Amino acid sequence: MSAQGELAPIIIKKKKSGGGDGHHGGAWKVAYADFVTAMMAFFLLMWLLNATSEKQRKGLADYFSPSIPLSRVSGGGNGAFNGDSIFTEDVLPQSGAGASAEHPDEAQQAKGITGVEQDEEKKEEQDEVLQALEDALSGRSGESTVSIEMARHIVTRVTDEGLIVELFDTEDAPLFENGKSTPTPLFRDLVRMVARVTSVVENNVAVGGHTRSQPVVLAKNPIWQLSHARADETRKLLESGGMTSKRIHRVTGHADRKLAQSNPMSVKNNRIEIILLRE
Repeated sequence: MSAQGELAPIIIKKKKSGGGDGHHGGAWKVAYADFVTAMMAFFLLMWLLNATSEKQRKGLADYFSPSIPLSRVSGGGNGAFNGDSIFTEDVLPQSGAGASAEHPDEAQQAKGITGVEQDEEKKEEQDEVLQALEDALSGRSGESTVSIEMARHIVTRVTDEGLIVELFDTEDAPLFENGKSTPTPLFRDLVRMVARVTSVVENNVAVGGHTRSQPVVLAKNPIWQLSHARADETRKLLESGGMTSKRIHRVTGHADRKLAQSNPMSVKNNRIEIILLRE
């Protein structure tokens, strides 16, 4: 056959166009805008930290903390917005200010408003009760609960732990026999008076025994055993004065590790602390 009868090959040439983005593209603008936004947020945060007080910063941190319920009443959800599940007890949520059972038991009954506000109200109520007890023990309430002789041995103060009642020795009137855990008649009257005044509340009680340092170094220092024995004797007197044993939360001997006076051998370091603990 002749060469004219053959079909000529078909050649397809594809031409690639050059990248037209170059400096005319817009991708870098998005990244730059994100960077500027992040820097603006950072400087705004630094300015707020410098312009707010410690109390305000703590309030902001508490607001955004997921451990604090933001809603007073459960809506059946979960997480930071309170609630258990929409299927709690198959019908209604049981937390918040209501109960889902017609006759709920103690674990299911309404607990009232929850959250920070309730804690603050509860703390204020306890402060008022503890302050009233402090006034009664110090003789400021107008009642003749404490005699002048007893008042010389009592120091009270309200702390974050609770109401601390300190009963301490004086030079002329010790509360225990020298070097022993045997209480004097004065100390018996003091402890029974404390038990009587505090019987109007149900707060748990902690008892701590403290002693002064010894003037010489002893091979076997008895102050640890002595401080605990005196604290335990105080526990017995509180119970005999009418305080129920279940209210006694702890009995501790501190020896001379927490001195009340700068002079470690001062007789006022021989003392008993009776603490009405906060709920």
